[in-house]
Amino acid sequence: WFQSNASAGDEALRPHGWAGRFWSPAIGAECVATRDTAALYDQSSFSKLDVHGPGAAQALSRLCANDVDREAGVAVYTQLLNDGGGIEADLTVTRLAEDRFRVVTGTSFGRHDREWIARHLPDDGATVVEDVTAAYACYCLWGPAAREILQPLTDDDLSHAAFPFLRARQISVGPVPVFAQRITFVGELGWELYTPSEFGLALWDLVWQAGGEHGLRGGGYRAIDSLRLEKGYRVWGADVTPETTPYGAGLGFAVQLDKPGGFIGR
Repeated sequence: WFQSNASAGDEALRPHGWAGRFWSPAIGAECVATRDTAALYDQSSFSKLDVHGPGAAQALSRLCANDVDREAGVAVYTQLLNDGGGIEADLTVTRLAEDRFRVVTGTSFGRHDREWIARHLPDDGATVVEDVTAAYACYCLWGPAAREILQPLTDDDLSHAAFPFLRARQISVGPVPVFAQRITFVGELGWELYTPSEFGLALWDLVWQAGGEHGLRGGGYRAIDSLRLEKGYRVWGADVTPETTPYGAGLGFAVQLDKPGGFIGR
């Protein structure tokens, strides 16, 4: 959390005992800002894996329960399953080009998910998986005012018709190159904004300054966790595990059983 937000929260809500030791009223204030206006989250620590090569689409189709062999600029929520149908990873896959995909997964799961993907790639060398986490900053602008804050900073059309949910594209935010994904982990309108790490501070400052008149607050991972629970978004290792199937977790909508070629765990 951002302790500067604490004065806008309610100290009386502090949990009793151990649960209240590492807690701040700022968490509630950040949740309310995300609900009512907008909050800016630094999600750079989330793991980013690039899967690329001429066999990338075929390899990921075999690994993912959902259909990720889509046109460039489409993001897909999916699980990677073991032979028993249990969930080994819960992530998003975005097609960047004909032969390149970006996999985004949780902070703590990058090494696990990278190894799972690498272990199940064909031996012909046509596809490789590369950890690019440190190469990109990622800021998430989420909340009902997100479009009002971001649109004046770019010439690209951010309207719903031009930039629908689960779509991604390269845009410019001021002078900063940004790969924007219309994805949220808190249930509100917004974008994940990826930029090369050397542009990270400039991007944060641009969005932060533009959001001032809208009541933009900084948000932390505690607020994300609270909001995603309210929305019902799952987290691997807590809500879903290798012993949980997508159907048991209420994630059957992310499974394409009739996908050509099938998939591991089908």
